[in-house]
Amino acid sequence: MINLNIDGKYVKVPEGSTILEAARQLGIDIPTLCHLKLDDNVGMVNKSASCRVCVVEVKGRRNLAPACATPVAEGMEVRTNTIRVLNARKTVLELLLSDHPKECLTCAKSGNCELQDLAERFCIREVRYQGVQSTYKKDHSPALERDMDKCVMCRRCETMCNEVQTVGVLSGVNRGFNAVVAPAFEKPLVDTVCTFCGQCAAVCPTGALVERDYSWRVIEALADPDKVVVVQTAPAVRAALGEEFGLEPGTLVTGKMVSALRQMGFDYVFDTDFAADLTIMEEASEFLDRLNRYLKGDKAVRMPILTSCCPAWVKFFEHQFPELLDVPSTAKSPQQMFGAVAKNFFAKKLGIPREKMVVVSVMPCLAKKYEASRPEFAVDGNPDVDISISTRELAHLIKRCNIDFLSLPDEDFDRPLGESTGAGVIFGTTGGVIEAAVRTAVEWATGKPLEKVDFTELRGMQGCREAWVNVGDLKLHIGIAHGLGNARRLLEAVRDGKGEMFHAIEIMACPGGCVGGGGQPYHHGNFEIVKKRAEAIYREDQGKPIRKSHENPEIVKLYEEFLGKPLGETAHHLLHTHYFKRSDV
Repeated sequence: MINLNIDGKYVKVPEGSTILEAARQLGIDIPTLCHLKLDDNVGMVNKSASCRVCVVEVKGRRNLAPACATPVAEGMEVRTNTIRVLNARKTVLELLLSDHPKECLTCAKSGNCELQDLAERFCIREVRYQGVQSTYKKDHSPALERDMDKCVMCRRCETMCNEVQTVGVLSGVNRGFNAVVAPAFEKPLVDTVCTFCGQCAAVCPTGALVERDYSWRVIEALADPDKVVVVQTAPAVRAALGEEFGLEPGTLVTGKMVSALRQMGFDYVFDTDFAADLTIMEEASEFLDRLNRYLKGDKAVRMPILTSCCPAWVKFFEHQFPELLDVPSTAKSPQQMFGAVAKNFFAKKLGIPREKMVVVSVMPCLAKKYEASRPEFAVDGNPDVDISISTRELAHLIKRCNIDFLSLPDEDFDRPLGESTGAGVIFGTTGGVIEAAVRTAVEWATGKPLEKVDFTELRGMQGCREAWVNVGDLKLHIGIAHGLGNARRLLEAVRDGKGEMFHAIEIMACPGGCVGGGGQPYHHGNFEIVKKRAEAIYREDQGKPIRKSHENPEIVKLYEEFLGKPLGETAHHLLHTHYFKRSDV
């Protein structure tokens, strides 16, 4: 342990700690811009130390020291609030602002911009340094928008893309004044291996990386008298939306969310949890079919089966593991299953053509925007899901519609596509999809009711984990990974035949699963917020009267009236998909 003095206060911290970490232990706030450290299970620390906003004075040292990158030493004396320090920080901020667009009123990150917050904190009302501003070509993809004129070279996105997600799209290119963080050769994101997970946008401190905003398209659809507009809301949204209205992280706002959507003018308000239950019907059936054939010695069967609910993860393996394309489940994601059922079943019940129905999704995930645009999820050019918006976009729409969210009464989803179980809601967190599948698969395989519905051995926040689940005389070996870097390590082990074989693997692209998605309210690196959202998901599961997908009465009725049986001809046509080998550049 190391003893040091910061602003006259003594503290003892482990060797190897930084001044910044020691100061935070004392409750001393040192401003930062480039620094970012997520949970140890995610394993990400941005080490660029490029912004120099966190400089401090260290006794005996001539130059100012960056607190985020300077290790503590025994007996060190640090001052964080001297005139020299304050002047240096103010100068750094003014230099950053001198090469930054003055578009705060129209910037998507206004109110959530860390550079804006620091300018206010240091009371910067004018910029003393003027000069040429760098300009770069703007990049618009189905999910993300890049405006590198607003980049401050903090390198957070680069660290997230390369070290946490291991996708390897973003890096520093060019030199000097022309330096920028971009794909190789400054290609647009759609021409790279980008998965559109949105984690770069989640950690960007400015408006350089934001989601593609489709909220006005929603307003236009609601205003069209010739359209029937239905909305579905993902399980993780209800655990995070309240943060945009001042509620504590982990506050469930399911009923108020439904009420707000009705006030906005949606014709029907449905729950993606219904489609999650539908996904389990298909995915659990597919798993048991593969497992039975494998146990009988069928050499054509590939194990383990991998979940396929996360579109960023799907695009990741299409690019980077094409030799495993036949391993993931062919079941569509809940978003796309809902769209297919809404336009092929519910539209017929209403007596309207699919082209007259507009399906809007509210998702915690930016890759869902990309997924909705994939051509295989359209019929004669008409997509199953027309518009996908993020949790943040929904919050903006509610505020734009002048709805007093906190005073809204709690309301229920519409039927039939709004009935769901606890298994459907836990899709929103890491480990939830495979737990939901196990609840159904075990009961189907044994023919006996589950004595214990909660498979807590599948839960947790470790980046990679494994568990064993008893199914009669068979022990299922299950793997779980969240964050694409962890997924890569697990997939490489599967591909190379290392370790004991898994029967099933769940993978989610975002740290923490959907609760930590790129479209959720910004947590600014505080991973405790993500954990609280996950806890809320499990609370909602506990409060559900039905907690197994195959017991959802509306799901049972849907198969009886329309789909036939899981993996049957109609179900296979509407609820399953195929994958593509994609270029690795």
